[in-house]
Amino acid sequence: MSALSKTQEIRKHVIETQGGVVAAQHRQAAEAGAEVLRAGGDAVDAAVATSFAIGVLEPWMSGPAGGGAAVHWRADTGQAVAINFGMRSPKNLNVGDYPLSGAGKADDLFPWERVVEDRNIEGARAIAVPGTVDGIGQAHARWGRMPWADLLAPAISHARTGMLVDWYAALLIASVARSLAKDPDAAALFLEDGIWPKGSGWTAIPDNRLDQRAMADMLEVLAKGGARAFYEGDIAQTLAGDVQAKGGSLSADDLAGYRAWMGAARPVPYRDALFHVMPGLTAGPTFARVMEQLSEADMSTPVQAYPAYARALSHAYAERLGKMGDTGEVPEAPGCTTHFSVVDRAGNMVAHTQTLLSAFGSRVVSPATGLLMNNGIMWFDPVQGKPNSLAPNKACLMNVCPVLGHQGTRSFALGASGGRKIVSAVSQLASFMTDRTMDIEAAFHAPRIDVSGGGGAVADETLPKDVLTALASVMPVQTTRRTVMPYAFACPAGVMRDGNVNTGCTEIMSPWGDAALEEAP
Repeated sequence: MSALSKTQEIRKHVIETQGGVVAAQHRQAAEAGAEVLRAGGDAVDAAVATSFAIGVLEPWMSGPAGGGAAVHWRADTGQAVAINFGMRSPKNLNVGDYPLSGAGKADDLFPWERVVEDRNIEGARAIAVPGTVDGIGQAHARWGRMPWADLLAPAISHARTGMLVDWYAALLIASVARSLAKDPDAAALFLEDGIWPKGSGWTAIPDNRLDQRAMADMLEVLAKGGARAFYEGDIAQTLAGDVQAKGGSLSADDLAGYRAWMGAARPVPYRDALFHVMPGLTAGPTFARVMEQLSEADMSTPVQAYPAYARALSHAYAERLGKMGDTGEVPEAPGCTTHFSVVDRAGNMVAHTQTLLSAFGSRVVSPATGLLMNNGIMWFDPVQGKPNSLAPNKACLMNVCPVLGHQGTRSFALGASGGRKIVSAVSQLASFMTDRTMDIEAAFHAPRIDVSGGGGAVADETLPKDVLTALASVMPVQTTRRTVMPYAFACPAGVMRDGNVNTGCTEIMSPWGDAALEEAP
């Protein structure tokens, strides 16, 4: 039985504004984006600033050495544009470097056969070609109004100061301290004496900071040279050199050849609403399948709606799993991801998800750039002969699910972190807002369930008993509460626009997540 308080209540207050809003998993990153809006920037400018700032302030979740996807809404043209900046395996990757150990299934995110020394999960061999910077750079080149260097300035400032290690950061560092200790540069960045997690005394005001000066130096070069400076020139050479020195196969040629994909988002009609999602091998098609099934269900009351969520999610994941041999799609367990959403006063929107894949990625730090590196190679099945089998120069698969939605006078941008839990969270939030016409505050505080391929449902224990009974008639149900850690129901962030009034909210249990406003409340 849980020892947690039964009387504690946690809420996040939502403020209406005619100015822009940035909702992100870190308050200071959201504030960096809001400051750009105050300076006259576009939603895309705010997204650039937020992306780089959150890579400094929440480095174990994402950053320049990761990948992801975003959906952009342009108010002047009425177009939804998708950008896939997922990672790729290096061209010189040698499949023979990842022999199966015969020790059963891996312990991390996927049910793959275990590889010797977990080389596809931890260490330099797990590092894939990062795509985040090119994806952001392409968006800025197309729609940005403010100078690139100005947008990186907040991240550089935070890196010079160093991220504050408060109780939440110390908890996350402690959770992977054993793995971080294996890499001298990761240990130097996150651990004391190469062993103990950085942190402060439990009754002390936190004053311990990460030494992120190497990252600040790299960001300054990137600010001056533009997005492609990450892929060509000194940054690329030093980054590839660091990875190869530790046994990885990432090369400067891999970086020089990387280009994010930009194209039309996939439209998903739903009753009197319309969603726009990522096409291709992301969670966008799974979201579309969930909403297709919900469109045929009775959603008039919670007793009808929650079993409908469970059935639709279960069927969508069964189809996804069943097509693994045909499409190479795979499910994800909770990983290392961040999501933020932006709306500006003109109505432009960005739903942006970026990730390193696992918590702390490969647990390897590039000393020359100060970057914590991804472990994107884990996305591939190490068993050969399958569509998703590990191979060189191959796109990684992602379960990211940034979504734009429109219904009547209202529009919204949504997304979440949480691996395979993402689709459950985003589809329910989308339904709350369209089927039950909830505003963003009500939607983010409403209890959710998670059904993500495990054969049962995890339900918020605050759901009414009749709803839980109805759920139990559909599939086995385990109840739990929303907590700071672990996240049982993913960690969303979203913004909404109704007419010319904007709002934003983040997962209520996230101690760092917040919405920042262009206009002071």
